[in-house]
Amino acid sequence: MTIRFKSPWLTSIADRVPDAACQGERISTAQPSSPTALKPAIALAAGQRELRLDLFRGLALWLIYIDHVSPDVLTWFTIRNYGFSDAAEIFVFISGYTAALVYGRVTFESGFVIGTARVLRRVWQIYTTHLLLFLVLMTEIVYVTTVSEKPSFYIQEMEVGEFFKQPGSEVIQQVLLLRYRPLNMDVLPLYVTLMAFLPLILQCARLQRDLPILLSIGLYILTLRYDLHLSTYPDGFWSFNPFAWQLLFVFGVWCALGGGRQLSPILSSSLIFRVAVAYLCAAFLVTLTWHFPPLEILIPGWLARLIYPIDKPDFDVLRFAHFLALTVVVLRVVPSGWVGLKSRWTRPIILCGQYSLQIFALGVALSFAGYALLIKLGGGLVPHIFVGIAGISILCGVARMFTWYRWAMSECDALKQFRPS
Repeated sequence: MTIRFKSPWLTSIADRVPDAACQGERISTAQPSSPTALKPAIALAAGQRELRLDLFRGLALWLIYIDHVSPDVLTWFTIRNYGFSDAAEIFVFISGYTAALVYGRVTFESGFVIGTARVLRRVWQIYTTHLLLFLVLMTEIVYVTTVSEKPSFYIQEMEVGEFFKQPGSEVIQQVLLLRYRPLNMDVLPLYVTLMAFLPLILQCARLQRDLPILLSIGLYILTLRYDLHLSTYPDGFWSFNPFAWQLLFVFGVWCALGGGRQLSPILSSSLIFRVAVAYLCAAFLVTLTWHFPPLEILIPGWLARLIYPIDKPDFDVLRFAHFLALTVVVLRVVPSGWVGLKSRWTRPIILCGQYSLQIFALGVALSFAGYALLIKLGGGLVPHIFVGIAGISILCGVARMFTWYRWAMSECDALKQFRPS
């Protein structure tokens, strides 16, 4: 069950971009289809692929798996316990950024109807993946509860009590409407919702590139002011409020459509870099007080009243600021053309990022299996590390299998072209 927190104050927004445009890569310069419409510049030229996007999306998928499989031990190896934001921000932003790269070019060059059709096909893929994941996860839960000595523990932990009480048509209907789902199945419904509005976002960008981000900021402010939200079945709220999290998604779209180039002079400023580092250090200090209560004396009362609650469901602005600060620092450490992108050590992460939907769904399914195994083994650092490494190894193996399969299919297509009639 999700508890709602309402932010007591509003805020302004600072932006950033992790796109290739900041590093001087080629920009698409095709002419707009209408003389009255401004066609945003796509950050990457046709045929190019920004491996940094795949790298950080793959890393986010690894971190999400670790956060899900062991929220009490392995999360010390993720960014979750060292600042306000976590892997969810990385995943949502890059999803918006890559969606604009893929579907923005199609929409601007082939028209709104064709672009919308492509987007809706992707929405259907995400939606059906969510339903399949629900079936797999519920099968896992049912199996574990039948062999476990404490089945009620897993039912309560995974928030599926309503399903076991009345596993009938009403619950199934709520599943189809994205209003009922077990624990850790909140990201894909958010993804479905945001992608469904991508054609409208792109159409606004076609009229004026900055229009989507301005409207997004306005909706975010209205969400905080009037507590806009979507409900879940039977009596909860979405863990990722789409009215608030759309800000990060639209920001990613805006950056990919050329908005990031506006921020390039700001990002290259040494002053901004120092401010980002200072903010990350301050956020780290605050999060330490959550785990070590004696350190709370370091946080003045007036400051605590100002910043708390740092709300994740409504995407608190401090989480956004922390994500932006992380990006400023990471762009310095991992610039465009970084040699590590071609290393065999980063290759598994990049492959996972290139198959994000499949790897995310697999990671959620594996995380419950790993969690149940850890409960059975009784915990301990060594079992946690073993389950973490084993799960990530499976994710990498599946991503490599998808890569091989795609290569094999391309080879077959090439052979068909040269086969004599």
